[in-house]
Amino acid sequence: MQQTAARPPASHADSAPRPPGPPARGRLWRVLGWVSIGMSAVLVVASLTAYGFWRRLDGQIDRENVDGKLGDDRPAKLNNSMNILLMGSDSRAGENARYGEEAGQRSDTTILLHISPGGEQAIGISFPRDSMVGIPPCKKPGGGSSPPQFGMINAAFSTGGPACTWRTIESLTKIHIDHFVEVDFSGFKRVVDALGGVEICVPRRIDDPKAELHLRKGRQIVHGDQALGYVRTRYVLGDGSDLDRIKRQQAFMASVVKKATDRGMLTDPGRTFAFLSAATKSIKADDRLTLSVMQKLAGGLRGMSAGKVRFVTVPVQPYPQDKNRVQFNQVLAEPLFRAVREDNKVPEPAPPAPVPAQGNGTRVPPVPPAQVRVAVYNATASTGLAQRTADQLAERGFQVVKVGSRKASSSAPTQILYGRGAERQAARLAIALPGHPPRAWAGGRPGYVYLVIGRDGAALRGLKRTLPSVTGEIRADADICGQT
Repeated sequence: MQQTAARPPASHADSAPRPPGPPARGRLWRVLGWVSIGMSAVLVVASLTAYGFWRRLDGQIDRENVDGKLGDDRPAKLNNSMNILLMGSDSRAGENARYGEEAGQRSDTTILLHISPGGEQAIGISFPRDSMVGIPPCKKPGGGSSPPQFGMINAAFSTGGPACTWRTIESLTKIHIDHFVEVDFSGFKRVVDALGGVEICVPRRIDDPKAELHLRKGRQIVHGDQALGYVRTRYVLGDGSDLDRIKRQQAFMASVVKKATDRGMLTDPGRTFAFLSAATKSIKADDRLTLSVMQKLAGGLRGMSAGKVRFVTVPVQPYPQDKNRVQFNQVLAEPLFRAVREDNKVPEPAPPAPVPAQGNGTRVPPVPPAQVRVAVYNATASTGLAQRTADQLAERGFQVVKVGSRKASSSAPTQILYGRGAERQAARLAIALPGHPPRAWAGGRPGYVYLVIGRDGAALRGLKRTLPSVTGEIRADADICGQT
């Protein structure tokens, strides 16, 4: 497992400590509207706690095992957020045959739903289907593997199904994804109907036989087929571009979230059950999205309101080789991806970390971060974790003298170790990284502190990246007629 150097000052390069030994054991398709279904289910379900009810819903979900399909070079999990990859299938099998024949199936637009720790906020990030990206090697559903390729992002789904799209989004954003949810045309309609319809706002009268769409001008409620036609149509609304359609579909999703979080829905058990039952019958998910995971997620989302939910599109720019395609604008996209990766809940104030006693039994305060020389080692299978943690520590003023790795262990916890004379320095690092009491290490260099990152990670206290505003973003509590 490779780690890059931490860019330490030249004066420390020759005296950088060697790694410590093993620590002690013990411790949419073209339809984006369906995405709101997954979001809404997560929001509404927070009010339901009966175990039997959960079990019944859980048994209705079609699940897929993706173990072994995501690769060994996945991004590290840096916080306690939840990232769910939401995908739509344009399959024409079964109930979807009425929408015409089309070989295979694709996910022409994909959403990454990020829920901040503690349910403080949520953001849905759309990836336009026309985006030209690098797609990593993927295992094919029928056996064998596909080679790395460069093409439209929706090719990942047709190549290797949900797991390949999952792997592709992780490789592009370096954001650790926890679960996936997939739905098709018929599932989308069932859920919209279970909600009692969804409010939209149309700038002019629409008659589109191809999309089976007939709408009057202005604010109105749409159900099954009309809702599906509204989010599918491309040329009778807007400028005909995929980006313009995404904006309209995000407004639709925002309307669903607003309705799903309405007190009338939340306080009516019959309506809530009908909605969640339709949703669970309509989705496919990974087999790690278990009953206990859903219950835990629901518990953390109590109090989520429409005002805390927004939808954005990954910043893109024209693809030079083809005017009908786009590519990520990395200058604008990377700050968004980084904020999601490092979105940590600000913890409650805690008492200062215990300062190790000196030889005479007295305790002294910790030193400033600038006086702490720390070596950071990654003892997990997540590549790049030590370097990212080292960068965060450097931003706080710590002297990072080395970044490296040691043999990964699935059971070893994160540890703060220190050499002779570095008690106060270790105490300062323990304040920045709560929950890891420092301990002396006889093999450590005098004056040095060692951070060995284990199974419980290294979340810095109070480090909170504000999720940046993105041009054109849509809030779920905004007026629907002001967003279309």
